[in-house]
Amino acid sequence: MAELDDKTPPADDWAGVARDWSADKQAFDMPWGKLMMWIFLLSDTFIFSIFLTGYMNVRLSSVEPWPNSSEVFALTIAGQHIPLVLIAIMTFILITSSGTMAMAVNYAYRGDKRRTVYLMAATALLGASFVGMQAFEWTKLIVDEGIRPWGNPMGAAQFGAAFFMITGFHGLHVTGGVIYLAVIARRVARGHYEQKGYQIVEITGLYWHFVDLVWVFIFALFYLW
Repeated sequence: MAELDDKTPPADDWAGVARDWSADKQAFDMPWGKLMMWIFLLSDTFIFSIFLTGYMNVRLSSVEPWPNSSEVFALTIAGQHIPLVLIAIMTFILITSSGTMAMAVNYAYRGDKRRTVYLMAATALLGASFVGMQAFEWTKLIVDEGIRPWGNPMGAAQFGAAFFMITGFHGLHVTGGVIYLAVIARRVARGHYEQKGYQIVEITGLYWHFVDLVWVFIFALFYLW
C-alpha cells in the first residue's frame, strides 16, 4: 500500500497536466492556423496518394497499350518534334515558385513588407502561368488529339480518365493557391498583419510547397513513366 502511495502523482502534478492540456496552444506550441493547415495537407496527401495508386493500378492492369508520354505530350517547335518540352517548362515554373515563396516567408519574418508582397505576387504570377500552360495542354489533347475522359484514340481508354482526373485535381489546387496568395499578399500590403505578425505568410507557403511537391510525383509517375 505504501509503495502504491509513493507512485501516485501528487495532486499538483495532475493539476499541471490539466492546465497544459486545457491550454493546448501552449502545450503543442503551434498556432491553430498552422495546425489546421497541416491537418488539411495530411488529408490532401491521402487523396492524391489514392489517385496516384489508382492510376498505377489501372496502368499495370490495362490490356491495351498505354500511350507513350513522350509522344503524347510533345510539341512541334520550328519544325522540330520536342518531347515533354511544355511539361519541363511547367515543372521549372513550379520549382521556381517554391523558391520565391520561401524568400517571401523569409522577408516576412524580417518585417520587410514590400519585398514580401513582391515575392508573393511573383509566386502567384508563376502559378497562374502554370495554370495557363495546363489549359493549353488540355486544349491540345482534347482538340488536336481527340482524347476524352471516356476514350482515347491513342491507346488505352483509361489514359484520358486518369490524366484529366489527376492533373485537373492538381490544377484546381494551384488555382486555389494563386487566389489564396493574391488575397494574403493584398492584406500584407495593406498592413493587416503588422500587429498580428506574419505567420500567415508561412502558412500560405506550406500550402504552396505542398502543391509543388505533389506535382513532382505527378511528373515522375505520369509523364516520365
